[in-house]
Amino acid sequence: MDLKSGYPFWAVKNGLLQAFPKLDQDLTCEVAIIGGGITGALIADELAQHGHDVIVLERRDVGWGSSAASTALIQYEIDTHMTDLAARYGEADAVLAYRACAQAIERLKGLADALGDVDFAMQSSLYYASDESDVDSLYREWKMRRRYGFAADWLPQEAISERFSFSAPGAILTHLAARLDPYRMAYKLLDRVLDAGGRVYDRTEVDNVTPHARGVTLTTTSGHSLACQHLIVAAGYEAQTWLDDNVAINRSSYAFITDPIAADVLGELASTLVWESARPYLYMRTTGDGRLMVGGEDDDIDIPAKRDQRVGQKAETLIEQVETLFPHLSLNPTFSWGGTFAETDDGLPFFGPHPQYGDRIHFAMAYGGNGISYSMIGADLLRALIEGREHSLAELFSFRRVGD
Repeated sequence: MDLKSGYPFWAVKNGLLQAFPKLDQDLTCEVAIIGGGITGALIADELAQHGHDVIVLERRDVGWGSSAASTALIQYEIDTHMTDLAARYGEADAVLAYRACAQAIERLKGLADALGDVDFAMQSSLYYASDESDVDSLYREWKMRRRYGFAADWLPQEAISERFSFSAPGAILTHLAARLDPYRMAYKLLDRVLDAGGRVYDRTEVDNVTPHARGVTLTTTSGHSLACQHLIVAAGYEAQTWLDDNVAINRSSYAFITDPIAADVLGELASTLVWESARPYLYMRTTGDGRLMVGGEDDDIDIPAKRDQRVGQKAETLIEQVETLFPHLSLNPTFSWGGTFAETDDGLPFFGPHPQYGDRIHFAMAYGGNGISYSMIGADLLRALIEGREHSLAELFSFRRVGD
């Protein structure tokens, strides 16, 4: 499955940071993880740091799937409003999901500080109404967040124009968000896994998985076997091919990045993620060296050849949208790309076992606009399941909600 088109910035910027060996022998471990992107790396690190014997298998080079194409806006805000989640699952679960995402950002900051050199920085997040018809729903969303203690400001049109130099009829400004280089962080996390005694193999593809009463046996395409007590499938958007059920919809999203822009030209954009209420939505953020990264123009095309053909025109459309908002910016895309992403019906992820495979095989489907925050939550949740402990989000983020 080809997950990206064009020239994703992280892969171009960082190159191949490290080569891991290919699995060339039969092995055993406690926990095997399929997937060496940011999700698999976060989960592997969480388990390895708490004494679990972990092996990570990646069929490409590490980070070369959807992590290389991620725009990595780190937010506690879920694509589905808290008010909408509350109407569907009750206020307690809606607030629980949002609080967990907020806590995940603080945990990601701690990890980034420990690792160093992953272009992590705390940011603000401006979520603006695309038109007047969205103002009431955003205002209700802001009121609910405030009621439950989330730090956020309501900005009317005048305040947006004065502070951010573009016009929108209203916006929520939050003060807990971040940016990150997910590709670089995946490599650094897997280095920590090695230091903790774990093992990482890339260019190793799993051909067959057999669950049994006491564990799971994996067979690679080269004929080697890996016996484990638990398997975690953290294969990103490809994980859906494992399931007979359709639990998410694959789409394509597009992005471009500029050359560095002077801080006085960027203004508030230098420290603020910006996204809108329309669906699909335009979004943007900066990098540590002052580049503006812009994404959006999502479509239902998940055919790599067709996505390849659309990258250039999609980038041009995104440029027009940003320059309409910010006429003082004259943008030239240095690199542009497209990539697969997946959406669940309610905007929430799936972590844990699926009845199709039994309790020994867990899935890590951190789908949605804030997938990295979800992955941080999932690392803690899956460790709890493997250790036989309860977790407050185990039920809400399980596959059991699909039939609700």
